[in-house]
Amino acid sequence: MKDIVYLKGDATDPKAEGNKIIVHICNDIGGWGKGFVMAISRRWKLPEQSYRNWYKSKENFSLGAVQFVQVESDMWIANIIGQHKINKDEQGNAPIRYDAVLAGLDKVAAFAAENSATVHMPRIGCGLAGGKWEEMEPLLISAIASKDVLITVYDF
Repeated sequence: MKDIVYLKGDATDPKAEGNKIIVHICNDIGGWGKGFVMAISRRWKLPEQSYRNWYKSKENFSLGAVQFVQVESDMWIANIIGQHKINKDEQGNAPIRYDAVLAGLDKVAAFAAENSATVHMPRIGCGLAGGKWEEMEPLLISAIASKDVLITVYDF
């Protein structure tokens, strides 16, 4: 099992050799325009275009699904659908859906293993999605780190 590495820095500029996957959380309503996605869009246009096309197509676009978008010869963006809508619901629950994130992370782990890739991210799900890192970190450990895939989390 690998430990999670925490670094100060920019998650869109991973500090690693070899293949890399940048993971982030998307919503299930086709919205892209606030939070970490803005940093992604400043560097690459394709992840947003791919996400919007995926949403329009409705093909396998659901909570827990993942879209891998290759942005460089050795780098992919993993668009995980792990957030239901964008605001708290009537009961005050945050948009994050931990079960969907876990399903997505399982797919990321498989993709990382197939491509001998490391995984990089900000503290996913803990910004606009309203999640808590103390609930997110164990998901990363069980889905990815336990499979001997290195995860680096960046705090900007």
